[in-house]
Amino acid sequence: MEPLPFLDQFQEFHHIHGTNVQLDPTGTQATRVESFANGVCFSREPLSPGEIFLVEIEEKELGWCGHLRIGLTARDPLTFETVPEYSLPDLMDLGDSWVFAITRNHNRVVEEEAVAPEGEGAGDGGLAGAINPKPKTFFTDSHLHIEKVKIPMDKLVGRSRPGRFSHILDDLYKTNALPPTARRSRIGVLYVPKGQGLADMHVVINGEDMGASAKGIPMLQPLYAVVDVYSATKQVRIVQVEYGFSSLQTLCRKCIQKNIVHRMALDWLELPERLKHYCKYE
Repeated sequence: MEPLPFLDQFQEFHHIHGTNVQLDPTGTQATRVESFANGVCFSREPLSPGEIFLVEIEEKELGWCGHLRIGLTARDPLTFETVPEYSLPDLMDLGDSWVFAITRNHNRVVEEEAVAPEGEGAGDGGLAGAINPKPKTFFTDSHLHIEKVKIPMDKLVGRSRPGRFSHILDDLYKTNALPPTARRSRIGVLYVPKGQGLADMHVVINGEDMGASAKGIPMLQPLYAVVDVYSATKQVRIVQVEYGFSSLQTLCRKCIQKNIVHRMALDWLELPERLKHYCKYE
């Protein structure tokens, strides 16, 4: 099978979302403003095969149990009269959706040759907790390989925020894996075709593939990403991933970043706020 070609697109959240979700003007940041539920979001466009929908956890909220939930749905968000209160179980119960809860420790898929001990599971709908037998090479590889899909590794690992000495912290984030549910943790979902119109869904956490978390997903209908800003997860932001040559937009951003002392200095420039936001983040 040849590598999966598709054009890079600027990803945003769909304007259809849970009642407690507020999107920023760019459509790339989703915040749950009340309670712990009604935080279900969708990608604005269906995903292409092998295209990852990657988000970074920006804010947490103490006092709640449970964390981010992520997955895929074959249901067009425009068809919802009311967005389900929960991705698990409400959206799943409608059918044609595959959603998993991210937990602090158990997010790996049980491989056929490695079964989890009796009584140990993901809990709260999460992925199963077997140990991944594959060696950890994600700190040395430039790309994450899933089947024939190649994803640039530098975007999959969390980074520090604009500020003094942030360039020092960036190196720490690149060499130390964050807990899955921590602030700055990056979590993505994608699907990989397996033939006969079916695909496997993969969840990627901080540069590591958690395995085929759902198998035999029909590809007859477009598949949208699902991100449930649930419970202790309060705010997430989309991380844009480029697979081929950098776009003119990205090249302009890199040129601006190269000529400032640190990223906070963008606030001092006479630029539109939306452009400042784009240049601050990846």
